[in-house]
Amino acid sequence: MQTEQIVRTFVEYFEERGHRRVTGSTLLPPSGDPVLFTTSGMHPLTPYLLGRPHPLGRRLVNVQRCLRTTDLEEVGDDTHLTVFEMLGSWSLGDYEGPQSLDWGHRLLTEGLGIDPSLLYATVFAGDEQTGPDTDSLGLLQERGVPVELTVEDNWWSNGPVGPCGPDSEIFLWSGDTPPRSTPTGDDRWVEVWNHVMMRHRRLEDGSLVPLPQRSVDTGLGLERLACLLQGKSSVFDCDVFEPWHRLVPSLWPLDEPSLRPVVDHLRSSVVVVGDGVRPSATGQGYVLRRLVRRVLTTLWRDEPSRTLGDLPDELLLHTLDHFRQDVDPGEVRQVLLDEERRFGRLMERGRQLLARPRFQGPLGDEDFHYLHDTHGLPRDLVLNLREE
Repeated sequence: MQTEQIVRTFVEYFEERGHRRVTGSTLLPPSGDPVLFTTSGMHPLTPYLLGRPHPLGRRLVNVQRCLRTTDLEEVGDDTHLTVFEMLGSWSLGDYEGPQSLDWGHRLLTEGLGIDPSLLYATVFAGDEQTGPDTDSLGLLQERGVPVELTVEDNWWSNGPVGPCGPDSEIFLWSGDTPPRSTPTGDDRWVEVWNHVMMRHRRLEDGSLVPLPQRSVDTGLGLERLACLLQGKSSVFDCDVFEPWHRLVPSLWPLDEPSLRPVVDHLRSSVVVVGDGVRPSATGQGYVLRRLVRRVLTTLWRDEPSRTLGDLPDELLLHTLDHFRQDVDPGEVRQVLLDEERRFGRLMERGRQLLARPRFQGPLGDEDFHYLHDTHGLPRDLVLNLREE
């Protein structure tokens, strides 16, 4: 099943059950939001999960593009991406967790064709403040899903204070043997769908108070699901990356550990530019700058003449189309090339500075501060130049 078919199946399934699709969600959070980028499907809906009426009603479904920089160093393994999409469904004070889990199980098995014997679930076991989630446990057992009870792994919160509640997670077996063990005992059980029962608010003293309404927030990583449904071992091998794997290796011969971050960061940069961000020294622009410069550092390590100007139009068009961004690919290319030129000039200035006698020996904190504050050379760039 191709990615676009997965999206269509997911959205239509919930629309048939009274959910309205939320559209137009970008990577950029609303004005005044303290975070730089949208990091989850529920992020733009937080005020509504806390009780504000949503103009589309109490049942919602969405496909939300997200960006996470906390996992940047892990990008390149089999599961982590910088920009990705989350499928999500929400009940804003309407139905409860067991109904959500029932629909989730039916969609996975009947709508997406997953063998029920390859599923496992985890459910909140209860602690000294909150009892076990017996309703979710009963529903999953009724559906024939094996369940593992946990405490910390099945309690969702958005920080030390604020909305929180028990969650139930559905896992899919990814191994090439019959399923074995449990999700906490074998990492071949891959989490595919999290159902959060948002019922409480944690106060600064650690106590819990009920929220004005009991809501359900679910999230399902699209690329991870596509990878599993397509029988691939890595998110980089699912169909949305096919043009990248077809075109990039012949353009820039790279080993696999280098190819994956280059593909991820370039694709992510295109999406960030497509949402209106431009490189800068702070905020959202700095995240974009960091992504582009990490790509260039890898490309120039073996061949300094490589340029983002050689990036095929097909990759820009494919990415913008997939993320539903109505942007001129020529504009995106120009932003990337402008940043490439700035970085090239900075690299050359850095080489000249580091050739001075003062910087021939080991560098101390004072040297790094001087190079950064006076000449705009960040520590990681200085270290890269010293390794040339």
